[in-house]
Amino acid sequence: MDGKELFLMVEAISNEKNISKEEVLESLEKALAIATKKRNNIDAYVEINRQTGEFLTFRQWMVVADGELFVDDDGTEFDLELHIYEKDTDGLVVDDYMRKPIETQEFGRIAAQIVKQVIIQKVREAEREVIVNDYSSRIGEVIMVTVKRVDRGNIYVDMGGVDGMIPKFDLIPNESVRKNDRLRAYIKEVKSSIRGVQIFLSRSVSEMMIELFKMEVPEISAGVIEIMGGSRDPGLRSKLAVRAKDKRIDPIGSCIGMRGARVQAVSNELNAERVDIILWDEDPAQFVINAMAPAEVSSIIVDENKHSMDIAVEDEQLALAIGRGGQNIKLASRLTGWKLNVMSTIQADEEQVQEMQKISDKLADQLGVDSEVAGVLIEEGFDSVDELVDADTQVLGNIEEFDASMVEELQERASDAQLVQALGDAEASEILMSVEGVNEDLASVLIEVDIFTVDDLAELSIDELLDIQDMDIEIASSIIMTARENEGWFD
Repeated sequence: MDGKELFLMVEAISNEKNISKEEVLESLEKALAIATKKRNNIDAYVEINRQTGEFLTFRQWMVVADGELFVDDDGTEFDLELHIYEKDTDGLVVDDYMRKPIETQEFGRIAAQIVKQVIIQKVREAEREVIVNDYSSRIGEVIMVTVKRVDRGNIYVDMGGVDGMIPKFDLIPNESVRKNDRLRAYIKEVKSSIRGVQIFLSRSVSEMMIELFKMEVPEISAGVIEIMGGSRDPGLRSKLAVRAKDKRIDPIGSCIGMRGARVQAVSNELNAERVDIILWDEDPAQFVINAMAPAEVSSIIVDENKHSMDIAVEDEQLALAIGRGGQNIKLASRLTGWKLNVMSTIQADEEQVQEMQKISDKLADQLGVDSEVAGVLIEEGFDSVDELVDADTQVLGNIEEFDASMVEELQERASDAQLVQALGDAEASEILMSVEGVNEDLASVLIEVDIFTVDDLAELSIDELLDIQDMDIEIASSIIMTARENEGWFD
C-alpha cells in the first residue's frame, strides 16, 4: 500500500467513525507494532511518516535502573531481548526506550488479522471517547429521543445515532411508552465501560421540568426571569420558584403564558403533571408562605436552630395545606429547603400555650418566684434569666407591679441563676461530648432542648436527633447507638 492509498483509507475511517486522522494513524502504528512483536518475539515500535505515508519500524528496549531486579507490569522479568540497563545506553534515562531501525516486514494472513483487530479495537475506543466527551459536556440538557424498545420496565432510546437508556425508576409513573414514540428526556449521567458508552436519561427529575420552562419561556433564557428551584412528585404535581430581575415584569404570569399556554406545554410533556408557579422571596418565611399555595397560611413560627417552621392554617384549609398523601407540604418543604410542620390554628394556639407555660415554669423555678411574677416578666418580654440580667433597671422599675427593691432582688437572683446555669451547661456539655460523634456545637444544641446527660441522649430516637440538628442519618444512628452502649443498654 503506497502513501496515497494509506491516507485515503485513514480519511475514510476518520469520516465514518467521526474520529481524528491522527487517532487512526496512531491505532495503525500500534497494531503494526503488536504484529511485529508477535512475529519476531521482540519489542517493536512503528512510526508512519505523516507526509509520505512511509512505514518505519524500530526494535526497542526499555531502559531500566542499573542492577535492579526488574519486573514489568506484565510480570516479565529482566530480559536482554526486551530491556537494557541505563549504563549500557548512550545517555538515556530510566523508562525511556532505546530504538534501532529494522526492516519493515510484509505480514501474512494471521498478522494482517491481528492488525485489523487492533485497529478495530482502537477505533472503537476512540469512537467511545468522542461520544463520552460530547455527551458529558451535555449533561443537564433536555433532548428529543425515539423509543427503540421497552425491556423489563427500562426504556432504550435512539438519541440520533447514539443509544441511551431511561431506567424504570427515572420514568414518570404510570406513563405509557411504546416503540417509536418520540419524547423528551434529561441527560443525567454518562459512563464509559468495556461494553461501550452508557448514557442514562431521566424524565422524573426536577431538573427536567426546569429545563422545559427554560425552553418554553423566552424571558428565562434571556435572563430576565430567574428560576430559583423546583420540586416534583413525577406525573402528579410540581412546584417551580421564580423571580424577576426587573420589577416591572410578572414572573408568574410570564411562566403561565397567554391562557396558560406555556405552563400547559410543560405539563403535557410531563404526562399532564400539574405545575404550581411560586414567587420566590428572600425572606424564608414569606417564601414558605408562597410555597404553601393554594393553601392560605394564618401564622408561621420559625425555628432557626432546627431549620424548621411551624405553619398554622384554618381548619378548612388544613387538608389543602397537607395535600393528598402529604403531597403539598412535601413539595413545599423540598422547594424551600425547610422542614415544615403544618397544623390547625387551634393546635397552634394550644402548642403556644404549652410552650409559654413551659417557659414560665422554668423562669419561676430559676428565680424562686411564683407563676404570677414569671408571667408578668414574660408579658414584658423577659422570658429568660439572661434577658433579665441584661435589662435596664429603670425599664424593670416601670413595670407597675415592681418596686426598686424587688427589681434589685430579681436581677440578683437572675445573675445567680445565670451562673448556676452556665456551670451546669458546661458540665452537661463535657458529659455529652464524652459520646463519640458529639462535638461542642451539637452538645450546645442538645442542652438547649434539655438533653443534659448521656441517658437523655440514649433515650432519643434517630428521627428525634435529626429534628434537633440536621446531620447524616448514619452519623445520627452511630451517636444514638454509642450513647446506648455507654449506658449499658446491651450488657
